[in-house]
Amino acid sequence: MVKLTKIYTRGGDGGETSLGDGSRRAKDDIRVAAYGTVDEANSVIGLVRLHTDGDLDRLLSRIQNDLFDLGADLCTPEDGRKAEGALRMTDGQVERLEKEIDAYNEPLADLTSFILPGGSPAAAHLHLARTVARRAERETIELARSETVNPAAVKYLNRLSDLLFVLSRHCNDGGKADVLWVPGANRP
Repeated sequence: MVKLTKIYTRGGDGGETSLGDGSRRAKDDIRVAAYGTVDEANSVIGLVRLHTDGDLDRLLSRIQNDLFDLGADLCTPEDGRKAEGALRMTDGQVERLEKEIDAYNEPLADLTSFILPGGSPAAAHLHLARTVARRAERETIELARSETVNPAAVKYLNRLSDLLFVLSRHCNDGGKADVLWVPGANRP
């Protein structure tokens, strides 16, 4: 468990931060950006949870915990000095998301158009979380071009954004209250 007794350390004042293995990286390093964006997605899910309860809220709570696991995975290089025994995402976590996507998607109304972000407050925040998760996925893929990255981490982000999309439709009365794109609707 982590014990934080002092919040500021001054260690980052020069533009660097420590990774999970103690090595130092620039704060704008792609690895730091990737796990920082995962943290951002987690924060947006926290906003979603202001508008949820019951099973959906429990699902989002678990995902928030998974996202901390994902951040721990990404901040500890696979070839670093603390790689062995580091917390890593698993294929089982990815498979659980797939099952949840299928379960929440099955009762939804069929899509007849692309969906604009919006609708209920929960759905709007889920769309925001989805776009942040997609950015985290892109940054993680960029990181994987130059360093070893756990493949389950990339898969998890990909499935997470899909699940967040499906959940946004769920929160829009099963898709009935989705805001649909009307191509060219506002052209003069």
